[in-house]
Amino acid sequence: MTLLEPKTIGAPVARLDGRAKVTGAAPYAFEHLVDGPAYLHPIQSTIARGQVAAIDVSPARAVDGVLDVLTVFDAPKLADTSDGELSILQDDRIYFRGQIIGGVVAETAEIARHAAGLVHVMYTEESHDVELTVDHPGLYTPEQVNPSYPSDTDEGDVDAALASAEVTVDQTYSTPIEHNNPMEPHACIAMWTTRNERTSVTLYDSTQGVHAVRKALAPVFGLEPDQVRVIAPHVGGGFGSKGRPHAHNVLALLAAQRSGGRPVKLALTRQQMFSLVGYRTPTIQRIRLGAQRDGTLTALAHEVVEQTATVTEFAEQTAVTSRKMYAAPNRRTAHKLAALDVPVPFWFRAPGECPGTFAAEVAMDELAVACGVDPIELRVRNDPEVDPETGNPWSGRHLVECLRLGAERFGWESRDPRPAQHLSGDWCVGLGVASATYPAMQMPGNTARITYAAEGRYLVQIGAADIGTGTWTTLTQIAADALGCDVAAVELQIGDSALPDASVAGGSSGINSWGRAIVAAARQFRRDHGDPPAVGATTVAEAPENPDAEKFTMQSFGAHFVEAMVNRDTGEIRVPRMLGVFSIGRAINARTLRSQLIGGMTMGLSMALHEESVRDPRFGHVVTQDFATYHISAHADVPDIDAIWLDEVDEHTNPMGSRGAGEIGIVGSAAAVVNAVYHATGVRVRDLPVTLDKVLAGLP
Repeated sequence: MTLLEPKTIGAPVARLDGRAKVTGAAPYAFEHLVDGPAYLHPIQSTIARGQVAAIDVSPARAVDGVLDVLTVFDAPKLADTSDGELSILQDDRIYFRGQIIGGVVAETAEIARHAAGLVHVMYTEESHDVELTVDHPGLYTPEQVNPSYPSDTDEGDVDAALASAEVTVDQTYSTPIEHNNPMEPHACIAMWTTRNERTSVTLYDSTQGVHAVRKALAPVFGLEPDQVRVIAPHVGGGFGSKGRPHAHNVLALLAAQRSGGRPVKLALTRQQMFSLVGYRTPTIQRIRLGAQRDGTLTALAHEVVEQTATVTEFAEQTAVTSRKMYAAPNRRTAHKLAALDVPVPFWFRAPGECPGTFAAEVAMDELAVACGVDPIELRVRNDPEVDPETGNPWSGRHLVECLRLGAERFGWESRDPRPAQHLSGDWCVGLGVASATYPAMQMPGNTARITYAAEGRYLVQIGAADIGTGTWTTLTQIAADALGCDVAAVELQIGDSALPDASVAGGSSGINSWGRAIVAAARQFRRDHGDPPAVGATTVAEAPENPDAEKFTMQSFGAHFVEAMVNRDTGEIRVPRMLGVFSIGRAINARTLRSQLIGGMTMGLSMALHEESVRDPRFGHVVTQDFATYHISAHADVPDIDAIWLDEVDEHTNPMGSRGAGEIGIVGSAAAVVNAVYHATGVRVRDLPVTLDKVLAGLP
């Protein structure tokens, strides 16, 4: 693989879209200017399972300004109802509380919301099941886990190795429901027009992938993909929840289908997002480790119980990281699901890797304590020379370097190995560490178009997405280096399904996948047109297959260091310092990279100490539906946070030498916090979040 010669790649180039965003000129989904829009508000079920017996919409229709009311009894029929989450309003069945059973269209958003509240729904209610337990009678093994991993693996003789191990750890860890809460709520504008018997649909959507939305929604409505255009130049965060269309998109298109060509605008409320756009499944994880007295692993078993929905299956890959992180000759991983009467779980930043690494890295800390070995040294001793799962060499595994560098920067040498030994006034102080890894994913089907638009000006087009991560800037840098020109000479166009195909912004795969397509197009452009080219010269090229993809295991790695302070009287927890050291290949943009890493680390802190959605089993709904009750970390929760990375290039991943860094920042972060709290207090909390009552319960 021929690598690019970096000129602008790696530099901390300021965001090219920054001025537009801070001045309000960058349009988000709900803000696009359309003529005479109507406004839509969903009607949601208030039971968790049963049937809609009748709906009285007359009070809503009587409100001045109401234009239409859709219900399960009169909505347009969908052409494809195979996706249970998307096939709304097609029958009277209720699968979870909060399910969309109708919608009100009105002249203003306020009128639509008011009228929706006047609709009276009568139900035939059935008993529901919404509680995940480790012994749920309906547990089953899915065929595979997200995105396409085998559900279970078993190598060697785990049971025999555990039985003969000199030291063992056998603990259960749990993580609660967590909800994606991007700053921009899910929103869209749907436009449905029919001229000369041909339907044309335009959807302004807050999405992580315009082509993914088009491919998913077109067959639902019996349309060809070229009849649907999805536009999303700016997206205010997604964290996975905007990686596919959800039921609200279908509702907007159903309403637009009957609006006579009038655009229909829909923005979900913060409360509605807690039942309609996915969440991280709760997990119950049993981890068993067997080791020699010096901490060398001989056996590892990671078994997970999690939930899915009855209407659509989603199986999170919680145990997969344990297949690769450490060397152990005997390894077992397993996933079991309970299909409950709940909304469909979905991607939440580093799905699987994040909750699975929390449990695994806390278990490793417990093993270090049991063996009397320093937690960093334990990880170094178990660092595998090759991928334990496939036997492939690593494209670049530098976990040990991350651990060593972080220990030096963080002052690890002063750490007393004994817990609950360091007091600062009324505060117990401790240090914790955890490892991290995340796959360097590369998605297929990415194409770029390059045009020499004018003297000294290149137009680069690809249907990628910028979800707030800096894609507008980083892809421009890649294009400039690939074309051998200045950043100012490149005009980038993204966020439109009318542009060449691009994969979803997810799995830390965006730059790896889109950048490869742009480099391929730039190199083909030079072969086709030379330098300088003629004005108007154009080349379209698809990203080639990576010849090293099957020869090497490509993963990013990292090490998290946390200082925790716990008040010995109240159990309150403070985190004054966090440091992350990462191996992510070559940095594309130092400024946006650091932002991604510390953002992920902060989300891990939030997972460790705050985030928890609480479902009321009596009624089936999440009761923590706003930021007053669903707590997230703020700036004040970590005064000193820093992220650094190794100076390296991965020669096997892509021409840029990068591996992606959108998610590795959150992987392992929560475990480092939990391990620091243990070191400060001697109290081991295995059920997130770590709240003061759990700490106080363990204090003498």
